[in-house]
Amino acid sequence: MIEVPQHLKGRDFTRVREWNAQDLRAAIDLADRLKAAQREGEAHRLLPGRTLGMIFAKASTRTRVSFGVGIAQLGGTGLYLTGDELHLGRGEPVRDTALVLSRYLDALVIRTSAQSEVDDFAAAADIPVINGLTDSAHPCQALADVMTIRERLGRLEGVRLAYIGDGNNVCASLMVAAAALGLRFVAATPAGYAPSETTVEEARALAAAAGGSVEVVEDPREAATGANVLYTDVWTSMGQEAERERRLRDFAGFGLDGALLALSADDSIVLHCLPAHVGEEIAEDVLYGPRSAAWDQAENRLHSQKALLALVVP
Repeated sequence: MIEVPQHLKGRDFTRVREWNAQDLRAAIDLADRLKAAQREGEAHRLLPGRTLGMIFAKASTRTRVSFGVGIAQLGGTGLYLTGDELHLGRGEPVRDTALVLSRYLDALVIRTSAQSEVDDFAAAADIPVINGLTDSAHPCQALADVMTIRERLGRLEGVRLAYIGDGNNVCASLMVAAAALGLRFVAATPAGYAPSETTVEEARALAAAAGGSVEVVEDPREAATGANVLYTDVWTSMGQEAERERRLRDFAGFGLDGALLALSADDSIVLHCLPAHVGEEIAEDVLYGPRSAAWDQAENRLHSQKALLALVVP
């Protein structure tokens, strides 16, 4: 029988910082247990009869499929919704939609542009609200990332995690999670693409309490040297397509290739939240090479999000 901690029931997961280190570890521990159960064929229908609503205003592969499969494996049902299918697209207030959906659903995942929309849903809803991605945060990805790092390296505390690329939503959430869990996080970004100072200061405060550290530099070689984990993401995210050519110029030299990998620790791993633009932010032989844990990382979206649902859904 899989035991699920009860202290997080009813909680939202809209930003990493809303959960402390103990909460994050509870999620990772349960994710490990659920992954083992899935592989061993052990029943884990922890949420029988529950219904998860999934409002997706942005395209998705991993988030949509992993949440849909995850709630099914837990014994529940997933209901996929697009903005056009709801009266949100015709001007119904978020508050009204949230109050109504709270009467039908047991939890809600939202993937959209504005963080304020997720926050408004969480404030109005009577059910747990989970951030499936916004322009400023990707907490579910960060949860899978730290799960994968611990799974591969056997620890989190003291791990040097080098993020190389755009200081975007993935970088921001990963930075906060890493800081809370005692990792040594360093982001290497071109000038003008650093994560927000507010997020950096928040992460540094968490790192100081957990024995970790947070740095932001502009030299990818400096970040990669001695790193246990090398992490990258696309340079042009959804909604930034018009900036693509400028971004390709600005990020020249920030591609995760064999030269950067050679600077890292001998047992280092490579992560990428996907989808990848091979030949831009990551070389083909690195993404598909022996150091890559990107496919374990993608799989772990399923297990970590199942843990998240099991923890928060009453």
